[in-house]
Amino acid sequence: MTPIETAKSIITSYDGPNLRIMEVCGTHTHAIFRLGIRSLLPENITLISGPGCPVCVTPVTYIDEALCLAAHGVTICTFGDLLRVPGTHGSLATARSEGANIQIVYTALDAVAYAAAHPGEAVTFLSVGFETTTPAACLAIQQAEAQRLTNFTLLTANKTMDAAYLAMAGSCDAYLYPGHVCTITGAEVPRALTKKGISGAIAGFTAAELLTAIAAIVKKSQTGKPFLVNAYPRVVTETGSPAARNLLATYLEPVDAEWRGIGILPGSGLALRDSYAAYDARRVHHIPPQKGQPNPACRCGDILRGACTPKDCPLYAKTCTPDHPIGACMVSREGTCSAWYQYNG
Repeated sequence: MTPIETAKSIITSYDGPNLRIMEVCGTHTHAIFRLGIRSLLPENITLISGPGCPVCVTPVTYIDEALCLAAHGVTICTFGDLLRVPGTHGSLATARSEGANIQIVYTALDAVAYAAAHPGEAVTFLSVGFETTTPAACLAIQQAEAQRLTNFTLLTANKTMDAAYLAMAGSCDAYLYPGHVCTITGAEVPRALTKKGISGAIAGFTAAELLTAIAAIVKKSQTGKPFLVNAYPRVVTETGSPAARNLLATYLEPVDAEWRGIGILPGSGLALRDSYAAYDARRVHHIPPQKGQPNPACRCGDILRGACTPKDCPLYAKTCTPDHPIGACMVSREGTCSAWYQYNG
């Protein structure tokens, strides 16, 4: 049999106890639906979609901070998937329709270029992401510093995944670890979690890579011991990218951070160090404390914890659709609700 046939055989023939596998990454969720992998699973294997979308776990308070800046004349540069994420009162899309200067950019460096070309504007880039994209925000600060820009800042909501792995451990029996995050952190981070009883496999994004990772979890789970399998060795090394991690350590420091649906996770956020306070939007613009209030009917937080599926939300596919999203899980291209809606999950 080919490797992919072997993996399918291991998965479909599994007859052990119920096995809950959480795919942490939103890209994995979409790939699993698109490839029809759920249809291969026997009833005793359940895939749970976890909190692996940085836009989805960004709290309402952060959107309110961005709206506060926009209301006071700050130009906001952001990725498009944040545009329609609801704050307490409206979204960035709402603010733009009312005259706020909201610029869609493709990279953090695009925001630096915009600031350089518009020296009369105060420009803030909305820096949201995990270890994969956060280094680019650091490069933006590096570039702004090199150009001696005084009108560029970051509003940070960057997070690291290891605290989430610990917080969500009770929701599953094993993780499908995100391959792109592990490209930066290395396999050594999830491997260290085995000492705390947490198991999983690092997965890529093709059908063969995902099936191989799930099959590895199925086989290893039967040993009864915590494990880590690197099923994405062509990209993920043991040590990851020291250069990227050094860049993060230079500009950012760990802070406690709020995750939508999970709460405050100690040391899971990244904020600019004091030496780079001149690029910190919260300090430069003196943003007052915000108390974000999510829509009480939206169950996005429960979905991110794996406590329910999108179909358990009373808004899903009724008042909440991709055309009229109410929660971040439907807004984001990597959101669980978006995936379920797109692929009729």
